[in-house]
Amino acid sequence: MSLFSKINHFSVGVKSTNPIQMVLVLRSIAIVIQLLLILFVNLILNYQLPWTPLFAVIALELGYTFVSFIYYQKKLHISQSALLTQICADILFMSLLLFFSGGATNAFVSLLLIPIAIAAVTLPPTLLALVALLAIVSYSILLWFLPMSVMHGNMEGHFIGMGINFLFSALVVAIVVGNMARNIHQQALAIAAYRENLLKQDQVTSLGVASAQVTHQLATPITTVQLLADELSDDLPNNSIVHDMQSQLKRCSDSLDTFRAMVFSITEKISTVKTVDTLLNEILENLRINSPDINIELIKKHQKGVTIMADAALLPAILNLINNAIRASKINDSNYITLTSQVDGGNWQFIIRDYGIGFTLEKLKQLGIKPVTSEQGLGMAVFLSHASLERLGGKLVLTNHHQGGALVTLTLPTQAC
Repeated sequence: MSLFSKINHFSVGVKSTNPIQMVLVLRSIAIVIQLLLILFVNLILNYQLPWTPLFAVIALELGYTFVSFIYYQKKLHISQSALLTQICADILFMSLLLFFSGGATNAFVSLLLIPIAIAAVTLPPTLLALVALLAIVSYSILLWFLPMSVMHGNMEGHFIGMGINFLFSALVVAIVVGNMARNIHQQALAIAAYRENLLKQDQVTSLGVASAQVTHQLATPITTVQLLADELSDDLPNNSIVHDMQSQLKRCSDSLDTFRAMVFSITEKISTVKTVDTLLNEILENLRINSPDINIELIKKHQKGVTIMADAALLPAILNLINNAIRASKINDSNYITLTSQVDGGNWQFIIRDYGIGFTLEKLKQLGIKPVTSEQGLGMAVFLSHASLERLGGKLVLTNHHQGGALVTLTLPTQAC
């Protein structure tokens, strides 16, 4: 396995599991190895190391690891400062063990690079720099406290070279591994976003196919009923019920025609520049016809002449959201909704506020991401509206108003005149 693959595997594991648990497991393994090495050096190699301070440090390390394991065992969210503390503790324990076993002359002094490598794939650059600095300072202190008896001849230059080599190695690990880990993480996020978008588009396509089939099946009976209504109108020219029937059938026919035009526009990726005022007039006209009983408060905070990119699906997408708001208000015995149009930071924002009961936290996590059943309206409509806005470079944000009800904020980039 290549170094790149190992780092990729390590970084993915860090993101998917508790990183502190991983650090504690590695430290536990290190404690066992430390004990074995001390026994091997003292009993097999007959090199007398100071048992008392070394075992005292290991006992302290073991106690700290046990307490940390108990403390973080049930914690779901681990802060970066907590992980930083654990990595710095590893550097401190390693430095103390090296100090009592030869200092900078110890063959295992390069193990101080391991905490830097762990920090490179788990911590942001600022905290990574802090870990690298602590490791470099620890190594420098070990060099500084070397006994003068080892500084004879060319050994002083040798140890200075070792210090420079450690400094260079620490910087290489921090910079190279850190950059590689961040690039891998960004690529993983991009791939995940791409897969999610493909899944969403597949769902939209499936819904579109189903809608086209239903529309095709409805066209014939609507035309037949329309002919029957026309015959009734000829026989009963003054009958209000027949007139209402014709009006509703015309709405159905117009909706089918609009749907066909929308499908063609989306398939051919046809979009045009439209002024916000024109779009608002179309919205209000539709609401006056289809929801005459609703009191609509329109707040305009934008200047005239603001334009956006629009396709045939934009107006139905917005109307879907407004109809959801109307339905939510009616469920809560209210016939009011508030619409706000404003421009913020080069983006047009259209805010829809209903006076219903608002969204639950569970619905807020799901609405717009996948088709769901919504008590306030059709979660399917919110999902399709979200997909339509994304095609135009926009986005949809669902929140609750602090005074009650839900807020749906639609954002689209404005176009230069």
